[in-house]
Amino acid sequence: MNSFQAFLKRKDIEISLKRYGIDALGAMAQGLFCSLLIGTIINTIGTQFNISFLTQPVATIAGTDYTVGGLASAMSGPAMAVAIGYALKCPPMVLFSMTAVGFASNALGGAGGPLAVLFVAILASECGKAVSKETKVDLLVTPLVTIGVGIFLSWLIAPPLGRAAMAIGNLVMWATELRPFLMGILVSVIIGIALTLPISSAAICAALGLTGLAGGAAVAGCCAQMIGFAVISFRENRWGGLVSQGIGTSMLQMGNIVRNPRIWIAPTLASAITGPIATCIFHMEMNGAPISSGMGTCGLVGQIGVYTGWVNDVANGARGPITGFDWLGLVMISFILPAVLSLAFDYVLRQIGWVKDGDMKL
Repeated sequence: MNSFQAFLKRKDIEISLKRYGIDALGAMAQGLFCSLLIGTIINTIGTQFNISFLTQPVATIAGTDYTVGGLASAMSGPAMAVAIGYALKCPPMVLFSMTAVGFASNALGGAGGPLAVLFVAILASECGKAVSKETKVDLLVTPLVTIGVGIFLSWLIAPPLGRAAMAIGNLVMWATELRPFLMGILVSVIIGIALTLPISSAAICAALGLTGLAGGAAVAGCCAQMIGFAVISFRENRWGGLVSQGIGTSMLQMGNIVRNPRIWIAPTLASAITGPIATCIFHMEMNGAPISSGMGTCGLVGQIGVYTGWVNDVANGARGPITGFDWLGLVMISFILPAVLSLAFDYVLRQIGWVKDGDMKL
């Protein structure tokens, strides 16, 4: 047993919730951002500004035309897998082999591909690390084992994992359509909390394919956390903190939350209010890339995702023209309500002594 543990340590194979549930999941979201999400944004820019180079096909592969953004989006599987391998500290030969693993698991996982990539890439990475540099023919053995294990697991578990992820996502979206008030609260609070925790709300939304009203509630929860913390900590962190949290991430407050969990109350209560307002009053839907549902105001990706969904729905006849009420809802849910509500709750918390000056200093 001791020798096995020593082997795992030598290979830097750490079986832990942090390594797989935080490091790998967070890296997966970055890989998805740098492929699918950026590709979607490129396509949106090309369509809205009539940039022919971005709207016309630049490559035809197996009878399918791809735009610049389409090529980026098509690489989401390899991008996620390589990002996960990087987070797991894979040696070069293993890391490079993850491109094939990611392509296979994402393709076989179907609409739930991101969840399949997460599981398969973790297992393939660790198997590849285990054999790396253990033989004199490492150049052959390491990629063969990594790719072989990855594609076998993709064939074996990616389809059921993909179906399971979609079933859960569809259940959440169906429940939100059926009970928009209650589910608006639950989805907004849960995804918002996930955004502030050192896990990836974006990866969760992508893995579950969270769109529609549920996606809109998720956007609301993430915005409440980011804008909420940005404004209630302004007296401590000034403009730098406003920008780094408001369009960066509220995760920066995790150290302060550990020291005083009560600072988390204000933005969380704000998310419990903005979620049902988004679903019941503004009927705000996220019909862009699912990863955008878990991004909030980070780089304004959540807002771009909502807008992209509007554009796509108008183009395919699923909805009428974009109205002023749509824009009002997006601005209110994304910026104004999170700021006003969080400040109001924070004022009460400071009055009763639960939150003090300096508690949110970055």
